[in-house]
Amino acid sequence: MTKFIFITGGVVSGLGKGITAASLGRLLKQRGLEVAAQKLDPYMNVDPGTMSPFQHGEVFVTDDGAETDLDLGHYERFIDEDLTRFSNLTSGKVYWNVLNRERSGGYLGNTVQVIPHITGEIKDFIYRGAETSGADVLITEIGGTTGDIESQPFLEAIRQVSLEKGRGNCLFIHVTLVPYLKGSNEHKSKPTQHSVKELQSMGISPDIIIARADEPFDESIKDKISLFCNVKRDCVIENLTLPCLYEAPLMLHRSGLDRVVCRELGLETPEPDLREWESMVEKIKSRQKKVVIAIVGKYVRLHDAYLSIIESLNHAGYDTGAKVEIRWVESEDVKDENVHELLNGIDGMIIPGGFGDRGIEGKIIACRYARENNIPLLGICLGMQIAVIEYARHVCGLAGAHSSEFDANSPHPVIDLMEEQKGVTQKGGTMRLGAYPCVTREGTLLRRLYGQERISERHRHRYEFNNAYRDILTGKGMVICGTSPDNKLVEAVELPTHRFFIGVQYHPEFKSRPNKPHPLFLGLLKAALDPGGRSPRF
Repeated sequence: MTKFIFITGGVVSGLGKGITAASLGRLLKQRGLEVAAQKLDPYMNVDPGTMSPFQHGEVFVTDDGAETDLDLGHYERFIDEDLTRFSNLTSGKVYWNVLNRERSGGYLGNTVQVIPHITGEIKDFIYRGAETSGADVLITEIGGTTGDIESQPFLEAIRQVSLEKGRGNCLFIHVTLVPYLKGSNEHKSKPTQHSVKELQSMGISPDIIIARADEPFDESIKDKISLFCNVKRDCVIENLTLPCLYEAPLMLHRSGLDRVVCRELGLETPEPDLREWESMVEKIKSRQKKVVIAIVGKYVRLHDAYLSIIESLNHAGYDTGAKVEIRWVESEDVKDENVHELLNGIDGMIIPGGFGDRGIEGKIIACRYARENNIPLLGICLGMQIAVIEYARHVCGLAGAHSSEFDANSPHPVIDLMEEQKGVTQKGGTMRLGAYPCVTREGTLLRRLYGQERISERHRHRYEFNNAYRDILTGKGMVICGTSPDNKLVEAVELPTHRFFIGVQYHPEFKSRPNKPHPLFLGLLKAALDPGGRSPRF
């Protein structure tokens, strides 16, 4: 029978519930348990797919095509398990499902209410997550902050789960802030006490309190929290701000979190084998080299919009012993007259994905700069399309070449709308989403990087390489190095005369892990660290 762990947050947002959940998942996995994770978000959007990156950060895509919260990226990177559509639920999705069921007569004319129908939908989702994963432990994070009106149905639902499954099979973890007041030179437990009181008013008494603080606090603070929040003394876990988020599992293990969780849930497991994780953290701390990678994007004001790309670069840096310094370049600011000033001194470049025509010409200029100056470049999704557009214009002589997404009247739409997308009017969840196979071409850098003919990567896009221009671009030296198995869709392109110049239609950043860097990011950094080379050394 699956054990359920529910993680809530109090006092303020941004306390690291997601990192706590992910770290705990890793610790339990290293104890030999099968672990799955969920994120329940209280916002009314059906999913984050149509939300602005400035509002929400990146949209993380699962293998089965779900557009999800970025916290799921943390779960996958820490736990190293592929999540599914049963890993992320929003209030919007809950109400959407309930109202559609009501319209189709699914409730047989009964009055539809928050309890039991909304809470029932949430519970069903939690139970399906446990059932489909077959996990020993399901970790479910509740988004938002305790006390928010939006979160109340989710809190009521998990209260009901604990009643239905039994308190011995459910565990409540509450992450709170323990602030430090410089004026009095002391930490304060009162915000935690008030947050727990708020949670208790919803019928939930936390079993474990994760006390978030920037600096270590006195044992007396733990005593207060234990006494006034009615939790065992060793169930007050100190969670300190760390220079590297991948240290979090080790810190929480030292604080006894996984031991206490297993005890409270009656799980008999061996001590976790953390040697691989400890070795990885040591590699992170011992990096001596430095590499500068420019990210030329349109959402650079919010770095979380490119969270998985940042982490993927870091993962490659851990493996190569390099600290990655990111130069954030707003693509809208890039002009012919300032491109050298903005990009001079970089060791490599990434042009990431995005939607809309803002900043597109700046990306094209940056791409040309990388190509003409032999700067290693990785184009991701829109970034691959940019590479194709730039090459078509400046090497193939196709004046006005563009994507039909940005210029419907382009004389040379080298990027065009997918045929199956032309009748689509709904924006949400209608793109090419999730994992698709790709065949890598023999003799290409792409094949050498992956080391295998057939790969699978995750997609999130509507537009594709226009096959009508294949012969023109390949005739001028661009190599189509990856295609769909039926050869109808171009998945990747490269320039063999360049040190490292690869564009991929998919999103490799979603599959990178801290102890298993993605081969494309690893290749980019190896090329960036070898400025005298003609191609990366593998």
